[in-house]
Amino acid sequence: MPTLLSSPHFTLFFLPPHPVLITLFAERFSDIVLTNLPAAAIRLRAQMMKAAICTGYGSADVVRIVDVPKPVAGDDEILIRVRATTVTSGDWRIRSLEMPPGFGPMARLIFGITKPRQPILGSEVAGEVEAVGKDVSKFRVGDRVVAFDGSGLRCHAEFKCIRESGNVVRIPDQMDFTTAAALPFGGTTAMDFLRRVGLTASEKILVIGASGSVGSAAVQLARHRGAHVTGVCSSANVEMVSSLGAERVIDYGKEDVTSLDPDFDVVMETVGALNLTQSLRLLRSGGRAAMIAGSLSDMLTASWKSKSRGLKAVVGPAAEKHEDLQEIVALAAEGIFRPVIEHTYAFEQIAEAHRRVQQRRKRGNLVITLP
Repeated sequence: MPTLLSSPHFTLFFLPPHPVLITLFAERFSDIVLTNLPAAAIRLRAQMMKAAICTGYGSADVVRIVDVPKPVAGDDEILIRVRATTVTSGDWRIRSLEMPPGFGPMARLIFGITKPRQPILGSEVAGEVEAVGKDVSKFRVGDRVVAFDGSGLRCHAEFKCIRESGNVVRIPDQMDFTTAAALPFGGTTAMDFLRRVGLTASEKILVIGASGSVGSAAVQLARHRGAHVTGVCSSANVEMVSSLGAERVIDYGKEDVTSLDPDFDVVMETVGALNLTQSLRLLRSGGRAAMIAGSLSDMLTASWKSKSRGLKAVVGPAAEKHEDLQEIVALAAEGIFRPVIEHTYAFEQIAEAHRRVQQRRKRGNLVITLP
């Protein structure tokens, strides 16, 4: 924790070494170390890893790949060698502080006042178990796993530690790491909200942002439940959304969604295109609105706005449940659910993935691969 001595010089001595400071020091004096202390340098290098860090809030230019200390698995943790991770809308929002209306000041308190408190972003990862703590019994070295850690982050790196009891499951041998890494964020978010609104077979659901990570998952999972799906996306993605199981696809560039008849049992808003009032107007009696990208105003007014109309609104972050991750992996293994992957990037290109997410036009998921 910071001391009362706020000078940068005092901070350097009184705070635990920050990974960025370690890296800058190593870069400055690496020639001296390698020349005079070769054995020590080799040991030091073995204890380091590559990680993408956010040096501050801003554009994708704040993302840099540097050397940071490699994590060590605690007694109840596993260490994952990362083979694939993703850059999601959540990573973009933390890096840029472009939050849904009303959440900006709150975001600084949560993530850091002047820069991200946790500079290594990334919430989903697939790879192999590299090491296990002494109390770990569920996993072994060499196990192929996928993990989802929205609160801990630190997935944009070569190695990631997570508790054995955390949101981590094995993946089947026939599933590649690229597919596995794209499962958690969109798949479990859509699954959580569909459960909370109680979507049932034969009901009509409207998915706003049906070509994104969450939206494309919602289309498939809703169809699997037997619902009648209408997706909303750009003209470039109409064919893709239709292929995922949507019975009707609306090109928002040609048709005004807000002018549709109130004929839906569920409206799932995944991108922030409609506010709560607009979403509620599209519902029939007894309908439910799932506001995944809702504003602070939507959250504060959801109860009375929906109840006054005899409707229901679900606003707020999705829950991260171990059983949801297990289910989405199982559905993917059975071929019932497949994450949409627009592009894969090498780790060195992670800033480009950030730029693509910020355009708010990506199709499905952007996966980062590591050797």
